[in-house]
Amino acid sequence: MINWLLLLVALAIILLGATVFTNGLEWLGKKLNLSDGAVGSIFAAVGTAMPETLVPIIAILFGSKAAGREIGVGAIIGAPFMLGTLAFCISGIAVMVNRRKRDDYPVMRVDTIVMRRDMEYFLALYALAIAASFLGGHPVIKTFIALVLFLAYCGYVLTTLRGGAGNYEVEEADLDPCYFAPRSHDPHMAIIAAQVAGSLFLIVWGSYIFVDKVQTISARMGVSPFVLAMIIAPIATELPEKFNSVIWINKGKDTLAIGNITGAMVFQGAVITAIGIMMTEWRLDATALTTVGITFASVGLAYCQIRWKRHLTPGTLLVGGVFYLAFIAFIAMGRT
Repeated sequence: MINWLLLLVALAIILLGATVFTNGLEWLGKKLNLSDGAVGSIFAAVGTAMPETLVPIIAILFGSKAAGREIGVGAIIGAPFMLGTLAFCISGIAVMVNRRKRDDYPVMRVDTIVMRRDMEYFLALYALAIAASFLGGHPVIKTFIALVLFLAYCGYVLTTLRGGAGNYEVEEADLDPCYFAPRSHDPHMAIIAAQVAGSLFLIVWGSYIFVDKVQTISARMGVSPFVLAMIIAPIATELPEKFNSVIWINKGKDTLAIGNITGAMVFQGAVITAIGIMMTEWRLDATALTTVGITFASVGLAYCQIRWKRHLTPGTLLVGGVFYLAFIAFIAMGRT
């Protein structure tokens, strides 16, 4: 019981750190005079994905040789799986709940150029990352693929910052007060830097406790550390922040809402998988490949609708929830 309690404490620390970190990054973006769209799509996405970056790093570096790598890969694979299925589904439900406010229902108010760009980047880069698991463990090949993934993400960032995806009106995102200077409308850069550094400490500390407790609990329950980390880590560290998308959908800001999800997916499909490729053997088993296939199916369905129909509807996003629940059911029955 104490291990489960400490696991919850660790997740609370990670979530607190991620919240403070994201707020600090958003204020950093404002201080650098970046557009609200760039702040929301890149800074917020990277900020909310930071726990999913540090959890596998801490697991691989400080966990036991076998369980640590399983936890690391589980967290890496689980993040895009959760976003491409469960987070999509929650967004679709939010649109349906607000349908009376929408004269154009069921068509969502998304910029299809932006969404298509994000999904194309994710599908291509994530496919390359998964292909690396079948190309052997030669360090030259692994290093090359990891560099390609990292540089491709840099290209995605530059494209977004320059607004090169098309001509569209950027939606305004609400910016909360700086947590370390709540009464200041223009906090000093040193305060923002201190907030970012302090929040990173919280995330690292929480991740260390999380990894230790997942190892202990998985051993006692006879459950794979990979499965436990893949399910728990993304839901606890990533999903709460994605409820921002629900708030934005309530305000009719669908591009910002879905972009928050797809932007994080691009980061996770490129940068975090590059970390996994470099720091582990990166050999995915049947369970991992099953989640990958489901992720591609859910995101691919939304992409096809945007590509061919030039719009997105909540019904398409709800399919992701069906995929997610089906996988959880198979896990519970011990079939994967």
